[in-house]
Formats: sequence, structure tokens, C-alpha cells
Amino acid sequence: MFPQLSVERASVLAIGLVATGSLVAAGPCDIYSSGGTPCVAAHSTTRALYSAYSGALYQVKRGSDNATADIAPLSAGGVANAAAQDSFCASTTCLITIIYDQSGRGNHLSQALGGYWKGPEAHGYDNLASATGAPVTLNGQKAYGVFISPGTGYRNNAASGIATGDAAEGMYAVLDGTHYNDGCCFDYGNAETSGTDTGSGHMEAIYFGTNTIWGTGAGSGPWIMADLENGLFSGSSPKNNAGDPSISYRFLTAAVKGGANKWAIRGGNAASGSLSTFYSGARPSVSGYNPMSKEGAIVLGIGGDNSVGAQGTFYEGVMTSGYPSDATENSVQANIVAAKYAVASLTSGPALTVGSSISLRVTTPGYTNRYLAHTGATVNTQVVSSSSSTTLKQQASWTVRTGLANSGCFSFESKDTPGSFIRHSSFVLQVNANDGTKQFNEDATFCPQAGLNGQGNSIRSWSYPTRYFRHFDNVGYAASNGGVHTFDATYSFNNDVSFVVSTGFA
Repeated sequence: MFPQLSVERASVLAIGLVATGSLVAAGPCDIYSSGGTPCVAAHSTTRALYSAYSGALYQVKRGSDNATADIAPLSAGGVANAAAQDSFCASTTCLITIIYDQSGRGNHLSQALGGYWKGPEAHGYDNLASATGAPVTLNGQKAYGVFISPGTGYRNNAASGIATGDAAEGMYAVLDGTHYNDGCCFDYGNAETSGTDTGSGHMEAIYFGTNTIWGTGAGSGPWIMADLENGLFSGSSPKNNAGDPSISYRFLTAAVKGGANKWAIRGGNAASGSLSTFYSGARPSVSGYNPMSKEGAIVLGIGGDNSVGAQGTFYEGVMTSGYPSDATENSVQANIVAAKYAVASLTSGPALTVGSSISLRVTTPGYTNRYLAHTGATVNTQVVSSSSSTTLKQQASWTVRTGLANSGCFSFESKDTPGSFIRHSSFVLQVNANDGTKQFNEDATFCPQAGLNGQGNSIRSWSYPTRYFRHFDNVGYAASNGGVHTFDATYSFNNDVSFVVSTGFA
């Protein structure tokens, strides 16, 4: 094919680097195919996973008119066209509605219909992810991942070519190793076609998080484990595999594969280095898992029975036909490292300065003399001016702090109640004392962006990026642009979530 290439040049192509603007070498699924274990599902919102793929990667739906747009790579085999998404979603919100399968089998992922466990907000349907909640760069080019908050999930119950019964398969996913919880279950992989728990051994999926109900690895987590239904397994023992380490690289490669009475867990840093093997051996030493009874559906962000309590971030992943060799997976890992995943800014619009005191003025017509304030624990809006009382001025002033859960965003400390912060609880904004828990830190972290109505900032929740600071009947909420709550009303949404930042009254 390239008879004049040096050995060094050929090896660069083999791991999938972009050699020139027009020449793209093997992608992950090309590598799997060369290893005799072709992809039967390939999902990514960040890049093409085949060198020749130029079709749609995912679909977004905007809140202003519910129109949809497909986002494709910039070129065959390339990075997603984030600029096309940004243009389409300008001055409104956007959700990821479909993650397209690049394998040609039509194994697309779309909004999961609730099974045994119902989505908490969507009357049996799970929520959709924000299209802007997980920005990254690949080789310096901007792209977006899939930020899964609890209650969010994607599924395909009628997939084609996915392993069933005891048939062999492999899978990998690139994840955010710092975004997780102990809920059940942040999975990507093979699940039940009914959306219900049909018994042990009916799943085979990558799990990532700190759930300890069924089993653990070493330390306190998070761990890469396998969700095999009615058990999260780190190895042969259902309880613990000390060889499965706590692992939290910002960009994490997680791999699970299984065949006839054998399976393995592998993982590593998706930004550098190689994969390590955390388990490779016989099926779990409890009944129900040998032989396996896989059903061949695909899930992302949820358990096989639609359990929706978990969180995580997904960038790319595939499922294969057949049990991939370690050598093939090592080549795929080299390809992932060559993609050069890196963090991107979570904020935009007028900049905030850590340590400064600010006030947030409402921009909704007819209410522009009101500021975000609080009365006790209740966040509300109040009319504030230079002649207001010292007490009210303090209630309407906030000290900008580095984000408690993510340093790329911010937290807002009450000026009159030091140590207390704005946080959301059941999507109602409150001012509560910081108890130091992971949950509080996440609830109290927000990412400002350019105001959706063109004024000031809109302040998005980090942990639920479909939700923004909103005043509704003069009370503060973390609201989405449409939803089951009254405060999620689409009417006046852009105005109600846009605030002008000024120097604090106090």
C-alpha cells in the first residue's frame, strides 16, 4: 500500500495518527478488523472511529424550536465538527438525541425507555444529555462528549450483530475518570433487550464508579468493573479483586471482554501510556455466569434494568464480534493516545474573578430591578438598589470561589453567611452550609456561559448541565429548557436564565 514508507512512518500510520490534512490512517475499528474482531457497534461524539467514516456522529436538538441537526466529522476519519454544533445551538440549549453507530449495522443509541426502574423526571423515559456539558479537544480541535447526570440514559433494544448467549465479544470506552458516583449503574455495553433484569449473566458491560453493593477492587475506587447483571465484578470473586485498582485518570480507557468461561478487565490512561490487565481468567465463581446468557441490547449510562442513579462522561466506545487479543487492544490504546484528548474550557461569556464579590441582576423585561438574593436558605430575587439596607445588600452579594467539584467552574459563597453556598437540591436553589461531601460540592458547582438572551451570563449546573440558574415567580431554581416541573417552562426561558454580573452590593 505504501511501499516507499519507512518503518517508523508505517508505525505512525498503524496507530492512527493524522499524517496530513487529507491522509488518515487506521481508526480503532480498522484496527479491530485487522485483528479479526470487527466492530459491530461504534459510538463517539468526538471523532470518527474508522479512517473512512464521514457520516453523522450524533444528532442534537435545540430548545428554541426543537429542530435537529446531525454533527459529522470535519473530514473522513476526523474530529467532530464542533463549530457546526455551536452555530446550530447558538442562543439556545441543545440536547444529544441520537449517538449514531458508525459500524453500518444501525446500532444507534437513543433516549432510553424506562424498564423496571423509571427515569425520575421523564415519566418512564430517561433524560437526554446536554450537548455542551463535556467539551474537550482532540489534537487541538474542539469536540463534545456525553455528560451523563443521574436520570440520563441511552439504549438500543433491537441491536444487530451484538453477542448473545455465550458468544465472545470485546468492548472499550473512553471516559472521564474524575466524573463518577456510587449509583447504579454507569455502564456501556451488552444488556437485556427487555429493559428489565432477566437474571444473572444476561449482561456484559463496562461499569465505572464506586458502587460497593456487589463487589469492589482495591482501595476506595472508582473502579473499572464488569456489569454481568445481579453483580458488578472486578474479578473471579464476586466480592473483591485486589488486582483491580482505584483508577481516576482524567481521560480513562476502560476495556472488558468475554468468551467461553473467560473474561478480562483492562484499563489505562487514555492520554498516555499503555493498558494494564486488572483481571484475566475464568468466569465468576458463583452460579449464573458460566455459560453466559447475553441478550445483545446496548446501553449507555444506565443499568440493564434501566437503573438510573449513576453519573459519568462518555467520549467514545465500541463493541466487537469475537474476543480481541491483548495486542489488538494495545494498538487501539495507542490510537486513543494519539488522538490527544485534552480538557477544554467549561465557561464562556463575561469572565468571573475568584475572590471577587458580585451581584446578579435579572434581565427579564419588567424585572430588571431585581437581583439574585436569599432569605435564609431560600434563594430568591429581590429589588435591590444603592439605598437598600446593609442586610439586603449582603443577601444579594456573592463571593466567587473556585468550583468545589471542578476547578474549571465556580461556586458562589453567601456574603452574609460565610461558609454557605448556593447549591441545588431537588433542582431548587438553596443557600446551605458546606458539609464537605462530594454531593454538596457537585450541587454547588456552576459553569457560567454567555447569556442565552445576549446579556451577561447564564449559569449552568456542572453536575446537571441541562439546568441553569432561573428565577421563576421570584424563586431560584436549577431549571431546564422544558421538562416536567413548572419551573422548566420554555416561556421566557432565555431571559429568566440570563443575569448581568456587577460588582457586589457588599
